Amino acid sequence: MTSLAFERTPLADAELVRLYSQMTQVRHLDTSAIAWQRQGIVPGYAPMRGQEAAQVGAVAALDMSRDFLFPTYREMGAALAAGVDMGEYMATHKATWNGGMYDARATRVTPIQTVIGGSALHAVGWGHGQRLDALAADADAPLDLPVALVFLGDGATSQGDVHEAMNFAGVFETPTVFFVQNNGWAISVPTERQVSGGSVAARGAGYGIAAVRVDGNDIEEVVQATRAAVAHARSGAGPVVVEAMTYRRGPHSTSDDPGRYRSLEEERNDGGPDPLDVARERLLSRGAFSTADVADVQSAAEALEERVRAAVQAQGPRPGAEMFEYVYQEMPVSLREQAAAWREESDHV
Repeated sequence: MTSLAFERTPLADAELVRLYSQMTQVRHLDTSAIAWQRQGIVPGYAPMRGQEAAQVGAVAALDMSRDFLFPTYREMGAALAAGVDMGEYMATHKATWNGGMYDARATRVTPIQTVIGGSALHAVGWGHGQRLDALAADADAPLDLPVALVFLGDGATSQGDVHEAMNFAGVFETPTVFFVQNNGWAISVPTERQVSGGSVAARGAGYGIAAVRVDGNDIEEVVQATRAAVAHARSGAGPVVVEAMTYRRGPHSTSDDPGRYRSLEEERNDGGPDPLDVARERLLSRGAFSTADVADVQSAAEALEERVRAAVQAQGPRPGAEMFEYVYQEMPVSLREQAAAWREESDHV
């Protein structure tokens, strides 16, 4: 494995303040989304408490004017950091839209992906296209490529799609960053029983991919490591695996009961430092923040939550015809027939 080196230097105070504010907004929205599910506002949700630094920090390393983000179903933090409207993001969880109502082309964030590991193939394919376009334009010019960053969980790396994606990326040197949030659990299975060898980053060696393992609870370390990974991929040197070691501090989803496979004591012992505490204490110790600033950030997060909740509750049902219209670019005959039969039955209801 080629170990990717990166500078472990502090971020500028202003940048860390901005990232801490985003993390606070994410934490409050994530906690609220669980309450929304309990209140019947949304039918289901996949919490991401504890992974705020990993997600916000990874996006901070991208150039969202040309790079592209490929999320799973647990990337509220990444979507918020990338500028996605949170009401539109939550449309999938409200079950009013498949993949989110936001414009993927404009935001450069692909729709929410529920197929485990499937987004890795999409990211590699998009990245391969960027490399081919650059070489076709000028094969002799130094490469300065748009980068695809794909989020994966440690459990997803056991999927065949991820193997195929990493192998293809390694062979064709696609500008892809595989950002693995190792949160300790693949649903109810601990990482040590899910990942052979104990390290996802170590798997990079089998594909000829550079890799790095970082503290996913330290947003400064995440940002610096991911910036190095993005620079590596952008230069045409090939893909990178970033394994961010963090912890899923809540259930896998709102239908999960983590008490069936781990105890509260285990959560406290294994969870490590809270990423928000790490960033906040760092800012306070540097004198870049005050307790009044902390309160202001929290108030702003609460105000955002109120706006998002109102937007989610305002979403009505979508036209039924959309279940046929947004499946294929060109609707096949069989689907047209189903759509016609559905319309005929609906007209008689």
